[in-house]
Amino acid sequence: MPTAREALLDAALDALVHRPWSAVRMADVARDARVSRQTLYNEFGSKEGLARALARREADAYLQGVRGLLAAPAPPARNLAAVAEWTVVRAAERPLLRALLTDAWSDRLPRPRPVRAGARAAPLPAQRRADEGPPAPGELVAEAAASAGERWAAGCELAVRLALSHVVAPAVPWSAQGAPGSPGTRGPQGALGAAGRDGQCAEPESWSPTTPTMTSVIETILSVDTTSPRKTIP
Repeated sequence: MPTAREALLDAALDALVHRPWSAVRMADVARDARVSRQTLYNEFGSKEGLARALARREADAYLQGVRGLLAAPAPPARNLAAVAEWTVVRAAERPLLRALLTDAWSDRLPRPRPVRAGARAAPLPAQRRADEGPPAPGELVAEAAASAGERWAAGCELAVRLALSHVVAPAVPWSAQGAPGSPGTRGPQGALGAAGRDGQCAEPESWSPTTPTMTSVIETILSVDTTSPRKTIP
């Protein structure tokens, strides 16, 4: 059973499916989570605190997924390709993660604002961490790369950056891979997109390749990059 904090974060995320962040009301979030408004304010302090917590949870979930894929019993280059492919699909399905990775925020999203200077620290450790602010795109990519260990960090960074270039300017539209929801499609609503109640994409445990051609290209590049004496990517 989710904690009150997780229930409130889930309710806030669900609300974003139907309305922009500016129209999301704290009273409605508390009602949908079946907790009191006082509990909501105890957990997050304010609507801005809730926004920071949403962004922090999204970044943490992404990094956890990256670590899970890197730990899979497969050749390292294949795991890095899996990270790239999953990044493309997850960012396509989760607007908040896409904004965190690309810094392309829309008016519909809860872009976190910094905590006011001199503001009292939140009483809850989880909120104090959230109030530190979400990682910038470069920091999030660096954290993902560090999860691969020293030997493969440069290759992991390359894989994630290749994925983000596809997120920003996809070379092949989803429709070219099959109609959404049709058998065999690899788009957001297909084999990888049959996700949870909020229509967002599956977690890494149910990951499967989305674009075999992209996988092949990534594996070829990584086989060169990760075996070269260079340790960093310019």
